[in-house]
Amino acid sequence: MKLRSGEAYWLLKNGIINSYPSLRENITCDVLIVGGGITGSLMAYQLSSEGYKVVLIDKRDVSLGSTCATTALLQYEIDEPLYRLIDKVGKTTAVECYKEGIVAIKKLGTLIRSNNMDCGFENKSSCYVAHNSESKEWLSKEFECRAEMGIKVKWLSEMQLWNAYHVNGTAAILSQSAASVDSYRLAHALLSNAVENFGLEVYDHTEVGTVEYDTQKNYVYTDDSFLIVADNVVYATGYETQGMLKNKIVDLNSTYACISEPLESIPASISSTIFWDTQSPYLYMRSTSDSRILIGGADEPFANSKKRDRIIEEKGLVLVEKLYEMMPTIKIIPDFCWAGTFGVTKDALPYIGSHPDYPNSYFVLGFGGNGITFSIMGMKIISDALAGKPNKFLRYFRFER
Repeated sequence: MKLRSGEAYWLLKNGIINSYPSLRENITCDVLIVGGGITGSLMAYQLSSEGYKVVLIDKRDVSLGSTCATTALLQYEIDEPLYRLIDKVGKTTAVECYKEGIVAIKKLGTLIRSNNMDCGFENKSSCYVAHNSESKEWLSKEFECRAEMGIKVKWLSEMQLWNAYHVNGTAAILSQSAASVDSYRLAHALLSNAVENFGLEVYDHTEVGTVEYDTQKNYVYTDDSFLIVADNVVYATGYETQGMLKNKIVDLNSTYACISEPLESIPASISSTIFWDTQSPYLYMRSTSDSRILIGGADEPFANSKKRDRIIEEKGLVLVEKLYEMMPTIKIIPDFCWAGTFGVTKDALPYIGSHPDYPNSYFVLGFGGNGITFSIMGMKIISDALAGKPNKFLRYFRFER
């Protein structure tokens, strides 16, 4: 197998869609967003569309961090199964977080369609596969818990799973509320739309140097010594945010992905469904809008980027082997392989809201396997926070929980 490895497929496929100037003057705004990935782009779209004067800055070209590396499976499911999450955070919090994920995916689909954004968005089913008899037992418990809480799910036996998908597994939970997207294209589409329609200002290659606070304003000095005076700052800086905080809130993992050459045809049952299993780390798979098979997983604790990237091709081989174990009738020619870094919190929930050490500031940190779904939820959460409106998720996702 000779892979084109290292660079994420989405960047190589799409190239630099839009570029923006660096900041070369002092400016003021209502809201400064730090971070131009998918989270920052969603926040910038939301807040600028509400009439705030919004400025977004990124130390790189926009969306060249985790956004161009994500495999972008959009799920309402959280990395922690619902029945276990209930034990950790309580029934009300756990169930509402799961159900709000369903709402978030529908919201994103509506936003994309209403603005004719070309980003490969597709609604899909989600098939959660038990990979052995032991995992079938707790997956059955998970199915019963979701059904009891009013979440629409279907139980597939081993035979039903094979007959429907030719997938090896002892059982599965089938849900309808999932989707996939090219998050790199989506981030660019959100930003360009907000620039054109709502007056958003975007500056890339502009890094925060120092920040000074008073009771009303934040004074943000860039690395080139220009000043941004902002009423509020929203940090959409992902796992890099840990360096700003005194207490550890996230463990970092390296994750790997491999994508095939385009297939002549993909069975409709496969192309309309995303798959993931109960292994630890779990394997996940989906098709793309350009008829490729994308597989991801093989996670391990993050040590450093050099070590992570040194074993990309080795991890690619592992992913292909695991794909064939799950789907023996699917044969692919691997094309690209890459790596990324993501964060895992103590309860699999994000951190969204204010922090006592940062006045007039908010964080949107959608860690975990469904960080994009959390970021979509963050659009409303931060909007309400800025407007002084109550929002229960500010309590659920608070830092000191």
